[in-house]
Order: sequence, then C-alpha cells, then structure tokens
Amino acid sequence: MCGISGFIAFTTIKAKHIELMNNQIKHRGPDDEGYLLEFADNIQVLGGNDTNYTNNELHYTPKDNINQHLDQDVHIAFGHRRLSIVDLSPLGHQPLCIDNSNYWITYNGEVYNHIELRLELEQLGHIFLSHSDTEVILHAYQEWGALCLDKFNGMFAFLIYDKKQQQVFIARDRFGVKPLYYYQDNTGVFFASEIKQFTVLPNWQAKLNHQRAYDFLAHGLTDHLDETLFLNVKQLSGGEYAIIDLSNFNKDTVFTKTRWYTLKDNNYSDSYEQACIDFRELFIDAVKLRLRADVDIGSCLSGGLDSSAIVCTMNLLLKEQGKQELQATFSACSHYKEFDESEYIHEVVNKTNANAHYCYPELEQLFNVNEKLTWHQDEPFASTSIYAQWSVFELASKNQVKVLLDGQGADEQLAGYQGLYFQIYLNELLHKGNILGLINEANTLNQIHGFNIKNGILKSIMSLLPNQVKNIVGKFMGKVQYKTNWIDTQNLKFNDTNPFVASGIDKKSIKNTSYSQLILSNLPMLLHFEDRDSMAHSIESRVPFIDYRLVELVYSMPSEYKIKHGVTKRILRDGLNGILPNKIKNRMSKLGFVTPEEIWLKKNPEIFKQKLLDAIDGSSGILNPAITLQIFDEVIAGRRSFDFWLWRVISFGTWMKLFKVSI
Repeated sequence: MCGISGFIAFTTIKAKHIELMNNQIKHRGPDDEGYLLEFADNIQVLGGNDTNYTNNELHYTPKDNINQHLDQDVHIAFGHRRLSIVDLSPLGHQPLCIDNSNYWITYNGEVYNHIELRLELEQLGHIFLSHSDTEVILHAYQEWGALCLDKFNGMFAFLIYDKKQQQVFIARDRFGVKPLYYYQDNTGVFFASEIKQFTVLPNWQAKLNHQRAYDFLAHGLTDHLDETLFLNVKQLSGGEYAIIDLSNFNKDTVFTKTRWYTLKDNNYSDSYEQACIDFRELFIDAVKLRLRADVDIGSCLSGGLDSSAIVCTMNLLLKEQGKQELQATFSACSHYKEFDESEYIHEVVNKTNANAHYCYPELEQLFNVNEKLTWHQDEPFASTSIYAQWSVFELASKNQVKVLLDGQGADEQLAGYQGLYFQIYLNELLHKGNILGLINEANTLNQIHGFNIKNGILKSIMSLLPNQVKNIVGKFMGKVQYKTNWIDTQNLKFNDTNPFVASGIDKKSIKNTSYSQLILSNLPMLLHFEDRDSMAHSIESRVPFIDYRLVELVYSMPSEYKIKHGVTKRILRDGLNGILPNKIKNRMSKLGFVTPEEIWLKKNPEIFKQKLLDAIDGSSGILNPAITLQIFDEVIAGRRSFDFWLWRVISFGTWMKLFKVSI
C-alpha cells in the first residue's frame, strides 16, 4: 500500500521538491496523491486529488491548492501516493490528521489487526471517522506514544508529525517488510519509500559506497546494514524508530535511532505434536488476517511448500466465507523441464480449483526490461530470479489483482535452504556431542538426497575450528576459493572482510543461522526485492510467514522440530497435514521462482558477453576487463563452475550507468 515522501528543512526548502519526490513513485500509489506543507510561520497548506479531514470535519483539498505554493519555501513537507486497499473512500486519503491537526501521518503498509485495535481505542474514548488502518495508527500513537508499535501486527513505514510534542516520529515494522530511506545534505533531511526519490533533489549526487559495493560484488549481499550502495543514503532498519526533536533540530543533531523490536526466543518446550497444533492455528490466523481488504486478493504460487501452504490455507478460509470462486493464483513456469514446477502447481490448483494464471519468463524479455527493473529495484540485484518474481507481479497486474499473498520468509525460519541447513544441523549435533545422531543423520541425508557423508562430517569437524584455521585447512584440502582480483582495487576501496561472518553467522546452530538470515542477511534483502517488484506493478504483497507471532513461535522451537531425518520444514509439513496435498507435503526438492540462468548463458554466450562488456564499460573502472572476461571464458568452457557472479557483475554495471553513480 502506497509510497511516502517527506523532508524537514534546516532553514527552508522549496515546496516543489516534495511533489517531485512524490512523482517518482506514482507506481506505488496510482489512486491518489496528497501533501502537507508547513511554512516557517506554522501556516499549513493541504493539497491532493481527494478529500481530507481536519478539526474532525471533512474538507475537499484539490491539488491546485498547493500548486500556487510550489515555489515557496517550506519548513516541513509530507507527501503521499495512495494504493487504495482498505477503506476505498476519500476518508483514506493521506496525509491524514486527527485532534484538530495536532497529529499528521504519511504511511505505507497495512496493520492487519486494526479492527481489534480500533475497538480497544474506542473503549478508551477515541472517536473514528473512517475505517482505515491509517487512522488507527494515529490514534494509537496519540494514546501510547512509541509503545503503540508493540500493538501493531503488520507491515509499515511511516512519519508522524506530532505538533504537541514538536517532534517527528519515524518507524518501520519489525522485519522491514516496508522500506524507509533517509538522506541528509546541507539543506535538510529527506525521507522516502524508494531511493530514486532523492535523485530529484537539487544537491543530489549519486556517489558509490565502496564497502557496500564490495559486499555486493564479492558476496551478492545487500540490505544487511543500514547503509546502501549509495553513499550517504541509509535506511531505518526493521524494528527501529527515530524521533526528530524540532525544537533542537540542526545538522549535527538530526536524530538517533532506537531498536524497538528484538526477535524473542521463548524456549518452546511443548511436545512436537503440540507444536504442530500451535503452528497450524497460528499460521491459519496469520493468513486470515492478511485476507482483510476491500479489493480482490490473489496469491503467488511457485509449487513449493511455502506458497502452496498459503494457497491451500486461503482456500480453506475462502470456503468458510463462501468466496472460494474468487481465488486466483499467479505462477512463473519454464520451458526447461528441470526448472519447471508446473507438475506441483497443477496439484495445488486441482485441489483448490483456483483460477490459475501462468507466465514464462524468457531471456529476451529479461534484457528488454533489465533497465526498468534496475530502476525500480534502486540497487543491483544478485540473480535473475528477481525477474521471475517481476513477471509474476506483472501477470497479476494485467489481471487487475491489487493484493497478492506470497511465501517470503519461510525458508529462513524453517531451515528450508537444504544445502545450508543440512550441514548446519550436522554441525549442531557435533557441537552437542551427539556423535551417533550425527552419523545417523548423515546416512539418512545420503539415502534421501545423495548427501556426501565424508565431506559433511569433515565440514562439521571444521566448524569447531577458528576461522583462520578453517581457511588454512580449506586450502590444504584443495577447497576452491575464488579471488576477487577481477575488482580493481585502485578504483574500489574496501576492507576484504566477509560480511556474512561479520553479521554473526557461525554455522554452529540452526537457531543462530535463522536469526542471522531473518534479521541481518537474507530476509531484509529478499523483502527489498519483493517490495520493489510488487509496487512497480501497483500491487501490495503480503507475507503471512512474517507474522511476528509465527516467527517467534518457530524460532523458539528445537531444531529437530524444523529439520530431522533429512526432512526440512517438518513443523510446516506435519502442522498442515490435511490442508496440503500429499504430493506437496512429501516433496523433497526445492526451486521457487527461478530462471534457467545457466542454460540461458550456455546457449547464448555472445549475448551475455556483450552485456558483460557493457557492464565493464559502465563500472567506471571497478571491473578489471581482462580478468573479468577471463573468468567468463572459464565458465563457458566449463573450467569454472557456474554461479551467480556473472549476473552480479552485469547488474552492477547496469545500475552504475543508469543512476550515473560516480566513484
């Protein structure tokens, strides 16, 4: 839902810049736009294509109302682009205010439990004019201050102007499902849903953050810190808020961030059977909450466990409401059998009788849309799977569906990445001294998945060693370690450190690795991709697996509830027994929305080589031409195994050129 803009001036800034920022994100909210301008003398001007209410009364505020002020200087400005999902009436217009204009908000997201919170607030004496969750957030802030965040179950990023306290309150949801960036120059501090909104500012210069560029190029990692690949552009991390004190606002004391949410380990100790019951009840409720909308809701369906669980649970709930005929699914398929999941998709569609839609992402289309995709993503991306996801949201948009449920976040909490979590489970067993369990598990993995027992046990033993010793032993054992000599260190300055290690992944336990993936590495990056791909097509994506209650429940469970006897996501499989088709429940393979990237490369080497040359040309000397091309030739010749290095390089060069990034 929506996109937001805002700034607070150190002195004054032209009002037109809030409109320019807002115009950059029309795709996030094509249904309406709105503005709040506050001049230095505290006079406020509203503008928008819809109505708003002040002093508890409705007022029409046409866009022309601010057009006459665009060349004037303002002290505070809020902007909003609306994608109407809940309360489609003019009462959902933003920026919105309550209490005689003492509290203003511009907000992006959905608070799914807003109905329950509204009842609680009404009992405390609050009066509501709309049925929107936006108004509930404002009243909750008025009642509880920063503690209101603990009340919300949903995804959100918002700015609240609190005139009574003379402060601006800024917050982001627990896991960062919805984005919130900030940028400061000598004129003021600016806030946005997408980085591209800063490109219209008069002092903007796109400069490279060298260390974060290294993290991406060498390790394929973004969004693991508050920094971005743009120097001086940062993001409020998931689970953080900040307060700007307007009475003491200057360049040196803009704001400090406070962590309001930390993932809790409740040390779940009930039986596995009870855990299955608890998971089932909470998962169904998480999906049920995310069906709250005043528009049609569909779902992504890859054919894997996660998306199938959502589609089948939606079907159960829609049947209870007598609306099962409205269910629609959207899937990406492939003409290459090893990358096609149609067999499993059809299994779910046949069970639910959903109205299924399919797309087939192709290489030619990828390169046709690559610059547009990069522009919407704001930063380079590590694999072409992002394009498959893009294609699914494009398909939904063509079918006029405005909300999709998606399975993001399940793998990170349920030990779903097989190669990674199989090994970590073995490591954990060894660290606990359970040698017999280690041997039995390794044998089972071998029988089911062809797992290499010898290598697995050796890696577990190595996990006991300090990192420096691991590197020495790895080299002695002939472990391939690709160098980064294709990066020109004269043009890219960085510390050659592994960001995964720095983020706390020690690969000694399921719980520790899940925490890192949920909070510090995988999930923040995947949610970035999800948000941009969906909002580029004016679609709101909802992720039931990231319901914080569900995440805390699963995170607190013992490792063997998630992975055991060569089976990942045990609690999901058994907890949804009878809801999932057996063919899906018992499935051991995993793909997701993927593309046949390696096949595309091997069949079209000249096309990729030209794109690589373009990337080298656009990298401002960061990519060493000779070594980069040598690696490419080795991959094509089979002397180096395929990985996603090639796309990272292509994407990075595209991004550098498109955003005119200087080093």
